[in-house]
Amino acid sequence: MTTPPAVPLRVSLVNGSFEEPAVTNYEILPDSSQTQASKRVPGWLTTASDHMIELWRSGFSGVPAAEGAQFAELNANQVSTLYQDLPTTPGTKLYWRLYHRGRQGEDTMALDIGAPGSLAEQRRFTDGNTAWGYYTGAYTVPAGQTLTRFAFRSISAAGGNRGTGNFLDGIFFGTAPHVLLAKTAIPAGPLEVGDVVTYRVTAKNEGGGGAENLVLTDTVPQGTTYLPGSLRIVDGPNAGAKSDVKGDDQAYYDAAANQVVFHLGNGASGAAGGSLPSTETQPAGTTVEYRVTIDRASGGKQLSNIATASYDNRLGSRPEPLTSTSNEQVTQVKPAADLTVAKAADETTVTVGQTVTYRITVHNTGPNDATGVTVTDRLPDSLTFLSADGTPGIHDPATGQWAVGDLADGATATLVLRAKATKAGLIGNTATATGNERDPDTTNNTDTVTVCVEPAPSCCDPCSAEK
Repeated sequence: MTTPPAVPLRVSLVNGSFEEPAVTNYEILPDSSQTQASKRVPGWLTTASDHMIELWRSGFSGVPAAEGAQFAELNANQVSTLYQDLPTTPGTKLYWRLYHRGRQGEDTMALDIGAPGSLAEQRRFTDGNTAWGYYTGAYTVPAGQTLTRFAFRSISAAGGNRGTGNFLDGIFFGTAPHVLLAKTAIPAGPLEVGDVVTYRVTAKNEGGGGAENLVLTDTVPQGTTYLPGSLRIVDGPNAGAKSDVKGDDQAYYDAAANQVVFHLGNGASGAAGGSLPSTETQPAGTTVEYRVTIDRASGGKQLSNIATASYDNRLGSRPEPLTSTSNEQVTQVKPAADLTVAKAADETTVTVGQTVTYRITVHNTGPNDATGVTVTDRLPDSLTFLSADGTPGIHDPATGQWAVGDLADGATATLVLRAKATKAGLIGNTATATGNERDPDTTNNTDTVTVCVEPAPSCCDPCSAEK
């Protein structure tokens, strides 16, 4: 398998199948040099002195087109050569293919390629009038040749009429397919743990021929989880189609390989990729997307991955497998720290006037260091603050905030808080931890403890009554 080099200068014929302009039955029209004509044949030139080209509609006089709805007759009003001049890069390998057919019997024509004024015959074709002959070949542009002529020259026609003979259709002369991939992440970042990222990949064929059996694969970045049902073709053939793990879809998620797979192009199916035309006919190419969720393990790290496309060049005598890779898409993920709080009372039943001692611990389970950690535990009116000992950090009794500061991944801080019970009843209060980083799990950021404060023993049990 080979990877194509830097993008070559695209070579591709204009109007290769003679589909323009549309004709009824048959018409003899000016070639592309006759710019004053309101209706002319795009792309093609002729050596005929009248500059006329003859086009036929498929089915006229019982002759079907080999490709599309129209074809050309090499001899219009006189024996001539039909050609196009194309800019080329020396050393480039160009491929050609064509259909040829006789009109009244066996007709013969030659294919000439080379610099204008120094053409070289490549091959002759002789075909009868019962079927189209199909031919392929290749041509390497010689050194110094920056303009190449691709020409069909009439040799002979059955019946001897100089205005008939040598039908042509399905002409291609140009460079191999060349797929370029561009990958983006939406939003661009930096992002947070738990965010959803949309990866979008655009494939454009900057070559001449179609990119056949086009298959795009993209490994889901490590530290993310594929979001089921998010595969979508955004632009290009079958745009708007959504796919998932179904056998008849154009795209699917391969759980074993942890990658998404898209079969792209015209005629793509669940079994194989289709054909992506060049950007001359499909400028935007085709664009696909899928989504992932950022896992906790990616906190403080970078997400990175590259998409890959495999496709075939089928212009030659045998398929040539090719691959292309996208740019590396890198997304920065902000640090994350999962803070957990545990709160306990040394005694859960005390009497009025006694001291209630709380022990509060805050633990960072990562995956990154936490900064600006604060635990808030505001005492209710029935408790009077006495003292607080925190390691590390400073406690403010007015606000109930314990400024822990930085807490490394895996580290724990502890606060011992003492208060005097001043009123009987059930007293509940809550400790809540916060930090500067995204907390992947906020369900464990708070803890509540309830203490029963009883009056003198001679009185009733208010705690039991409230229960």
